[in-house]
Amino acid sequence: MSTRIFVARLAGTSVFDPVGDRVGKVRDVLVVYRKDDPPSVVGLIVEIPGKRRVFLSIGRVTSISTGQIITNGLINVRRFEQRGGEVRVIAELLGRKVVFADGTGEATIEDVAIQESATGEWAVSQLFVRRPKSGASPFGKGQTTFVAWNEVREKQARGEAQSAEQLIAAYSELKPADLANTLLDLPQQRMLEVAEELPDDRLADVLEEMPESEQVQILAKLDDDRAADVLDQMQPDDAADLIAQLSDERGEHLLELMEPEEADDVRMLLSYAPDTAGGLMTTEPIIVSADATVAEGLALIRRHELAPALGAAVCVTLPPYEAPTGRFLGIVHFQRMLRYPPHVRLGTLLDPSLEPVTADTSAAEVSRILASYNLVSVPVVDEKHRLVGVVTIDDVLDYLLPDDWRSQDEDEPVKAPSDETGSIRIVNGRRGGHRTS
Repeated sequence: MSTRIFVARLAGTSVFDPVGDRVGKVRDVLVVYRKDDPPSVVGLIVEIPGKRRVFLSIGRVTSISTGQIITNGLINVRRFEQRGGEVRVIAELLGRKVVFADGTGEATIEDVAIQESATGEWAVSQLFVRRPKSGASPFGKGQTTFVAWNEVREKQARGEAQSAEQLIAAYSELKPADLANTLLDLPQQRMLEVAEELPDDRLADVLEEMPESEQVQILAKLDDDRAADVLDQMQPDDAADLIAQLSDERGEHLLELMEPEEADDVRMLLSYAPDTAGGLMTTEPIIVSADATVAEGLALIRRHELAPALGAAVCVTLPPYEAPTGRFLGIVHFQRMLRYPPHVRLGTLLDPSLEPVTADTSAAEVSRILASYNLVSVPVVDEKHRLVGVVTIDDVLDYLLPDDWRSQDEDEPVKAPSDETGSIRIVNGRRGGHRTS
């Protein structure tokens, strides 16, 4: 008896070549509909090194389980492009509404099972569906059941949004940058549906990793109150960049709806030219007093939500300790903190060689300073030598890289084990006609 595999559980599963080298991880399963039979599996969407998603033909797969997938060693590294008639199970089938052929009502698809036939082909075998909740109780969910494909038919009213709950759950382990790439690969309508159902903090993290055009597109689909809540959750510099792309009228309206402290930071950043240190900086570095100890400094940089570049150093100032602070005294690199006992005062460990930049320093000069002194961040001060923010290396890279840097060149080579080791073979031919992986 062949094994039944549930697709939602395959998300993130490692893909290995015949000798056991890991070559990527599954992001989705691709199917095509057939007239009288359940949809047939044509392949997997696999993420390989470089965050590139490629198509792996089901004919190249020798084994599928919920723990691992084995290929015959042949993968086409061309970026995946969905063709007409193809449907992504996780991205497009999960959350769809169906009606039962026997007239007993409707349900929502929560998972899809695929099964291998005697001929070595894979097809959809069953759907795991949930009926609507019955009764007036606000607790609990509707009844779940397994159904064969021919026992239901799809029901999605024109213009009706498709639930994204199951897709979000399937991709819950993805880092924000990976989830952003996943959303960018979806059809436009589906991307907007998923974005609308993400929690505010998760959506904020994802927006920070997206090109500006998609950021604006998603924000346009949110009502003003929700949009303001999401902007509150974003880093001030990212929120400022996004608001700068909006009309003056909507941008000002969203700023009025934001939390006052967050809005003040964003307004300050918007006052600087985008190609200056002020336009690139973030206003939320770690700021401490000169009397703070090494133990206190290390505790602050251990915070889970802190970006690595911001955790590379702490800024020491006179009070107040929020930007714009009192007089800026200097920074202490975390590596220097690691070399001293916990009770040592940070004011005695300042880096005397690092000079701050002013808010009107050009982005080119900031880049030169970071490169010359092997830094990951540089402090920014105003005319009164008060700390107003820091420019981190990722801020500079976002500025220097082309607008479409997130879309990798399809012809860019991808590193992989060589044939001499018996590992994966790479095919870089263009897809055309039938899929050959």
